[in-house]
Amino acid sequence: MRRRLLAALTVFAAIAVLAFAVPLSLTYATSRTQELVLGRSGDADRFATLADAVALEGNDAALAEEVARYHELYGENVLVVDARGATAVNAGVDIIEPAVVAAVADARRNQRPHPIDRLMPWSDPTMLVARPVGTGVQVNGAVVIEASTWQARHDITRAWLIIGVGGVGAMVLFTLLALTLSRWVLRPLAALSRAVAELTATLPKARSAPQAADDAPPASIARHYGGPPEMRAVAESFDAMALAVADSTEAQRQLVADTAHAMRNPLAALTIRLDSLEYAIPQTAADTFRGASAEVERLTTLLDGLLTLAVAETPDAFATTAGAAEHHCDAGQVVADRIDAWHSAFAAAGQSLRAEQPGRPAEVAVTADVLAQILDVPLSNSNRYAGSGAHTVVSVGIEPGWVTVTVRDDGRGVPDDEIHKLTTRFFRGSSAQAGGSGLGLPIAAALAQARGGALSVSAVAPRGLAITVRLPAVVVS
Repeated sequence: MRRRLLAALTVFAAIAVLAFAVPLSLTYATSRTQELVLGRSGDADRFATLADAVALEGNDAALAEEVARYHELYGENVLVVDARGATAVNAGVDIIEPAVVAAVADARRNQRPHPIDRLMPWSDPTMLVARPVGTGVQVNGAVVIEASTWQARHDITRAWLIIGVGGVGAMVLFTLLALTLSRWVLRPLAALSRAVAELTATLPKARSAPQAADDAPPASIARHYGGPPEMRAVAESFDAMALAVADSTEAQRQLVADTAHAMRNPLAALTIRLDSLEYAIPQTAADTFRGASAEVERLTTLLDGLLTLAVAETPDAFATTAGAAEHHCDAGQVVADRIDAWHSAFAAAGQSLRAEQPGRPAEVAVTADVLAQILDVPLSNSNRYAGSGAHTVVSVGIEPGWVTVTVRDDGRGVPDDEIHKLTTRFFRGSSAQAGGSGLGLPIAAALAQARGGALSVSAVAPRGLAITVRLPAVVVS
């Protein structure tokens, strides 16, 4: 691809240089030709004036002397004829040459001279410049100068060489620039291609063809790319990698789900057996029996949390194909519903719960069920750990492009060195009560992140804890 890009840039540079050099060369050749023609035309007019004076006075010695001096000085041939076409003065002109005869005839008829072609380095060594003698009413003869084009052609050749050297220099500069630019542009692409190939090689082999109508591969695999082969190879490798990552993610999620379901049945059977043995356990082993039962319940809760976390960490692009129109809700309405749902639990714990609404709809780009699932986690933590007499406030804020929902309480709070660990899996604070799994906030954070948002935890002065969920707002078109 580098060679193709370099060739394309070189061709473009060549066209640009030629588009500048060719008109410049032709313009100079035209200018130099006009300079030569104007100079020789002036000389021919001067000889015509002298010849006209000779025709009136009858003394041609001065004219012959002037023509001879001109021929000796410039080395150019001059011919002067009278009104009858007879030679009056001749300094080296071949009077029987057809071109000379035609030029004399045209001048004697006082015809407009033919335009002289633009001189080129390979043009004829001479050109004819003819002028009539006399006025437009009476023509008394003609003057023909056989002008040499050597100096003009030499100047044109030299100018063309200079322009050519400049053009070649510009081409070399453009080529070096194109080479540098191609390396600069394509080096990241080559690195990306290698990285994609290496990463794809480490992933499980992606499915290559659908097995059924419901198992069709993503649309990206069915694309037919255009462009250079290297770009198509990178795009196809990236698509294969994306499909492999999607399959790997789905396989991991399914593994967690299958494991949780597979372990849930034996745990349920174990719970039933423990319940049936409860009355047969002697008093001396009662504490051990209750501890074992608690561990079984904790393991069941942990499996449920792992299953929920696996689903929460699955992006919407892999988890659902529902339309975008269904993925929004009013955050204020969801907060009001959760306040009603948790009001009795907070009242039973001797706590207060209220909401602070923005006074206008706060549409977020998530479903109401997902937002409710996220809010239930901080509300449950506040209810369990804030302590009796705590006050919990759920506030909704609107920012440009974002909606924030904050659950803030003035309870016991969490030590400062533990706040940043609360969203870590299986972490439970030093003041946490028994029975938790340490997966609540990680699940809520995963749900928010999978929908393009974020969950953060911060301390409240003088005491308490605030959990803020920031989610993308619905864009109103």
